[in-house]
Amino acid sequence: MSIYIQSASHISIQKPLSEEWMEMPIIPDSFFMKSEEPDYKPFISPMEARRMGTLVKRALVTSADALRKGDCEMPDAIISGTGLGCVEHTEKFLNAVIDNDEECLPPTSFMQSTHNTISSQIALRLKCHGYNSTYSHRGTSFDSALFDAFMQLSLGKIGTALVGAHDEMTPDYFLMLSKLGYWKTNFYTLEQLRKGEEGGAISGSCSLSMLLSMQKKDTTLCELKDMEMFYRPGILQSRHAINDILLRNKLPLSEIDAVVMGLSGDQDNDDVYHELRKHVFQNTPMLWYKQIFGESFSASSFGVYVGAVCLHEGRIPYHLFFNPDEADNFQKEPKNILVYNHFHDRDHSIVLLTK
Repeated sequence: MSIYIQSASHISIQKPLSEEWMEMPIIPDSFFMKSEEPDYKPFISPMEARRMGTLVKRALVTSADALRKGDCEMPDAIISGTGLGCVEHTEKFLNAVIDNDEECLPPTSFMQSTHNTISSQIALRLKCHGYNSTYSHRGTSFDSALFDAFMQLSLGKIGTALVGAHDEMTPDYFLMLSKLGYWKTNFYTLEQLRKGEEGGAISGSCSLSMLLSMQKKDTTLCELKDMEMFYRPGILQSRHAINDILLRNKLPLSEIDAVVMGLSGDQDNDDVYHELRKHVFQNTPMLWYKQIFGESFSASSFGVYVGAVCLHEGRIPYHLFFNPDEADNFQKEPKNILVYNHFHDRDHSIVLLTK
């Protein structure tokens, strides 16, 4: 039984609803990068948009665009992952509590501050009454949503699933996380990010929707071959998990054309990936994506998205290679890509994508 990623659409610090990042990526040049907003008018009327939070608008647009690209009017399931939900409306509601002395509070911001409002708004928009779920597990929210969809499709309970990853960054929230050491505080270069000798990453925000189904079409991005999630592994357990997923799918490691990893320039984060490179992926080209999409609780979704687009296009652009030397020697069309992500070296995930 095969599961395919039919389409994907994103709003991020790159050009929205586009794969232009393959050719001309926007390189972050500040510590706090805002997402590029698309034209919402073709998707949402101005009157509706005025009452919606920014993240809800982004989720509705990426969902509609992914369904359009995948030629699907109504998915069987809507499954979203979000680390913190609509931060903008949460802040508005909490500020109103303070400003109004806990009296006469407007309910709109409170309703849109709940984490599952994103999946609910998409369902209301589509009039979809099927399976609807939201996962909120910080950095593994998207991985949990994708795994749920993968299991539901594998069991034959659904035929299509709209899977989303949605998180936003506001100035106040950026400042709060800065005090916890989440972000870079000094000017950086790509070479310094590669070395990963300092703490902190580049901030980003994410709204990405994918359509999964059991049918293969001409426009299909790739096959979602297999997936695994595991908790607090050592390097030995990680190596066993990688070997297991390859054995299940009868693939030797030598046939993995590239491995996509969540390298961000943060030393604690990147050390885990460098250990894997040293013990497992010595001869496998390593790709990264957070240098152009930034770090967020939903950033792992871009790892899967990048791998899927590269397989569909039949090439890997130069700027995705972590080591430029590997880019110079890489001439073949990729057939199999492994995506490996972790969150605080606690929750790890592996996704196997094939052409």
